[in-house]
Parts: sequence; structure tokens; C-alpha cells
Amino acid sequence: MFSYLRERFTSHLRECSRRRARLVSKDGRCNIEFGNVEQSRFVFLIDIWTTILDLRWRYKMTIFISAFLGSWFLFGLLWYVVAYIHKDLPEFNPSINHTPCVENINGLTSAFLFSLETQVTIGYGFRCVTEQCATAIFLLIFQSILGVIINSFMCGAILAKISRSKNRAKTITFSKNAVISKRGGKLCLLIRVANLRKSLLIGSHIYGKLLKTTITPEGETIILDQVNIEFVVDAGNENLFFISPLTIYHIIDKNSPFFHMAAETLLQQDFELVVFLDGTVEATSATCQVRTSYIPEEVLWGYRFAPIVSKTKEGKYRVDFQNFSKTVAVETPHCAFCLYNEKEAKAKEKKGYDNPGFVLSEVNETSDTKM
Repeated sequence: MFSYLRERFTSHLRECSRRRARLVSKDGRCNIEFGNVEQSRFVFLIDIWTTILDLRWRYKMTIFISAFLGSWFLFGLLWYVVAYIHKDLPEFNPSINHTPCVENINGLTSAFLFSLETQVTIGYGFRCVTEQCATAIFLLIFQSILGVIINSFMCGAILAKISRSKNRAKTITFSKNAVISKRGGKLCLLIRVANLRKSLLIGSHIYGKLLKTTITPEGETIILDQVNIEFVVDAGNENLFFISPLTIYHIIDKNSPFFHMAAETLLQQDFELVVFLDGTVEATSATCQVRTSYIPEEVLWGYRFAPIVSKTKEGKYRVDFQNFSKTVAVETPHCAFCLYNEKEAKAKEKKGYDNPGFVLSEVNETSDTKM
């Protein structure tokens, strides 16, 4: 039992050590950390709107509640100070003919309630400002204006957070793995993508970036060198009709960074393929970007995606998302270099370049001198 647990623990550690660091997670989050940024907090405060929008919901709701409660309590203190200075509180025993700045403020609690009633405009009841104090009138105007600003900013931030296109991106899904197989006589890297909503993405565009470590001829090491990866769809790369799952593919030709890779050496490579899908949300006209990434362990050589679209008896098209990432093994060349060399050899043979025609052979004639 002990040996079994030790083997499992050792295999787990070995697997963790082999786990590759990725820049973009499967759900599109960027795994990057910024360090030693001077005045970073000051820069974020300048762009306070974007900072508020990027906050998590728990922090946003904390700021939302704190802004209102803090302003109510602060102005409650100010109203209490006004009443204290003008000697309107019961502890000063004002005369019967005394006109207070604010009627019926008897302490800090009533001052807080008056501040709340003023800022949210729910009606004063029997507490109200009189014309006795110019300070009270100015404070009433200032609190009303500031209350409108706080309401507009906080409600706008909540609505903007809810309507962000980032939430729409969660209804776009990519296949768990990418596959490499032949398509149209060419070796291709294929990825499946689907829109889970019936509403379309307008002007959709798909492209990719291959991230890898390269060394320049000058000896400089570039950790995250980016190489453009072009993806195409049979129906065209622009303005995709995204009503059903699409299979996008990258042709592995001589200009492709995958050209010199083979099935045997794929897992030994160190790269990360990041795929982007840009589009405009049909309902809100907001731009939307969906991201995912694939590492060598998630690229299957010699497989293709299983079909998932079928037609029902009622004449409707049905998409089976249970098999969305399911793959099927197919016969595939073990490298793109071999496939293209084979095609070139067949082309030359067809044109007669490799056909020797007549073979010239040397014949040594020997004379028989024996009688």
C-alpha cells in the first residue's frame, strides 16, 4: 500500500514538473504579472472608470455600498455640526421663538436620517431646512448635486459591467484539442469553434499567434516571440455565418511554422498556439474577442473531428455538443515535409523528369582466343 501511494505521488510530481506554463488559459485569461511598475496605482486612479469596470463583483458591490453609506454618514455629521453651531439641539434649551436651521434635528441619529432623506429624495416628513441659515441652504444644494453624481457613476458602472461584451464571449466555445490531418489533399491543423447562442456575431474574424522562444542571429533570446498563424474556413475568412459550429484550419505549407514538425517530435516542441475570434455582438453592437490556447499536448496528430450536425425528421438541423470535442483517428502523413516531397516526386515523375527512358550501359566484349 505504501509503495503504491509513493508511486502515485511520484507520478503526480513528475506530471506537475512537465506541465507547461501558458500565457493564455483555455478560458482566455492572460497569465502575466507586471512587476516594478512606477506609479502604477496613480495611473490606475487616473483611468478610474476602467479600473472600476475591471473589478470583481464583490469589490464593486463593496464600493457601491460604501459610497452611499459613507456619503450619508458624512453629510449627517455636517448637518449635526450645523445644528450644533446654531445651537438648535435640545441640550442648548433653545427658546420657543428660536428658528433652527433644520427642523426637528435632535441628535446625530436624526441628522443621519435627514441626510439620507435629502440625498435619496424620499421626502423629509417633519424634518426640513428653513431660511434661517445660509450655510444649511448651501449644504443642501451641495449634497443634492453630489448625490446625483454618485448615483449616476455607480449605476452606470453596474450597467456597464452587466452589458460588457466579455459576458457574450463566454457563449463562444472552442474544441478542447486541435487536430492535424489531411484536408483537401493538404496537411492542416484544425480547430472547431461554436456559437452557443442563436444570435450571430457580425463581421467575425479568426486568426492565431504562435508563441515560442527563439534566438536571433545576433544571439538575442526572445521569450515570447509571436508568429502569425492564418486560419481559413471553406466559406471564407471574413464575415463568417456563425449559425452552426465551424471547423477552421491552418494549411501546413512551407511557410508554416509547423512545417518542420513531425508526429514523433510534436510533444518535444515548446510553443503555445493562441487563437482569437473577433466580432461584433448583434444585440449591442459592442466588439467582442474570444481567446483560447493550445500547447503541444493538446494537439493531436492523425485525428479529425467527429461530425456533430444532423438533420431531424422535422426538417431541423441538430447539433450534438456532447461530441463537440470528440476526435477520430485517420491515416495521416507523419510530417508535412514528407507529404510535400512525395507530391513533388509524383509531379516530376508525371512530367517525365524522373523517367530515365533509355539506360546506357557499358558492355565489355571479350574475344575468345582459344581455338
